[in-house]
Amino acid sequence: MNQALEGIKVLDLTRVLAGPYATMILADLGADVIKIEMPNIGDDSRQFGPFVGEESAYFMSLNRNKRSITLNLKSETAKGLFVEMIKEADVVVENFRPGTMEKLGLGYDELKKINPRIIYAASSGFGHTGPYSKRAAYDGVVQAMGGIMSITGEKNGKPTRVGPSIGDIAAGMFTSIGILAALQYRNVTGVGQKVDVAMLDCQVAILENAISRYVVTGEIPNPAGNRHSSIVPFEPFETVDGEIMIAAGNDTLWTKLCEVMERSDLADHEYFKTNLLRNTNYDILRPMIAEAIKTKTTYEWQEILDRVGVPNGPINTVDKVLQDPQVIAREMIVEIEHPVAGKLKMPGVPVKLSETPGSIRRPAPLLGQHTEEILKEILGFTNEKIDELMKENIF
Repeated sequence: MNQALEGIKVLDLTRVLAGPYATMILADLGADVIKIEMPNIGDDSRQFGPFVGEESAYFMSLNRNKRSITLNLKSETAKGLFVEMIKEADVVVENFRPGTMEKLGLGYDELKKINPRIIYAASSGFGHTGPYSKRAAYDGVVQAMGGIMSITGEKNGKPTRVGPSIGDIAAGMFTSIGILAALQYRNVTGVGQKVDVAMLDCQVAILENAISRYVVTGEIPNPAGNRHSSIVPFEPFETVDGEIMIAAGNDTLWTKLCEVMERSDLADHEYFKTNLLRNTNYDILRPMIAEAIKTKTTYEWQEILDRVGVPNGPINTVDKVLQDPQVIAREMIVEIEHPVAGKLKMPGVPVKLSETPGSIRRPAPLLGQHTEEILKEILGFTNEKIDELMKENIF
């Protein structure tokens, strides 16, 4: 095996972000992901900007390493072809509103009769159970409902949506984790299962210590700007020419920070010598740190803090992220050659496997680019059979 998921065949019915992000992870790790799209329309995100010519950079960044086939699942003939493909597949992934696949007669209960080994992964706004199950949802909706907006933003400011679509992305990551867990179970038992992932569930799961803070103290967490809720100092400070993030996450690091700030008197001060005390006396302490950090440039502080091992970093804009030597060294910005759009840079594969590394082997597909190839490869169709089916307008 050259890649960890080599030999795993995934039928991908997903669109936009949560589902495509999940299947992109699988594809990057070697799975053969067959993206099944509506004829003439395709994934909604093919219409999302920015565009390179007529090709969506949004779509291309989420659908690399996949093959595309068009199939109108409202057609009985097309559904029959899909069922035949299910017999050969390991995983099917969809992110329709719950009940959609059942209306088509293609829900998990039906598909597992056809292939008991199939892993059926469904990513939706609220999951396949519960009072909200049939409600529609987008990232902004679950960010609002899941609590993350209520703790994001400036102190005393209004709740703020997290910049990247963390509602979709978290659901995509959890969906891929669920699929991998189900594959391992199937490896042992030979039995497939349903993976039900809700965007709202995932938002609750990543609230980190906000829930424990409320449960323990009874106080409802609110936006606090860039200050960490439990660790001090753990936030950006102004320098001569910008800002630098400093994260002194324990008392040892605090002592080192005090030394390089030339404020050793603060290290064992009765108000500041422990993290609990620094939190309690934050309003007194922060101006002292700010005054010291303001004396040097961001780069000077980076060198000083790196030398003593205090975690720190500049607040990079996106253009600087693409130029960062560590990001480049880890191959986290890669350039792909698309047959229509040409060269396009996008994030690389973040999971580094020593024996079976992930890779970007092909650009995002054109709509229906691999239809004939897949029909011949999986279903054994001849050119004559494909031409006959083409007349039914199911592709």
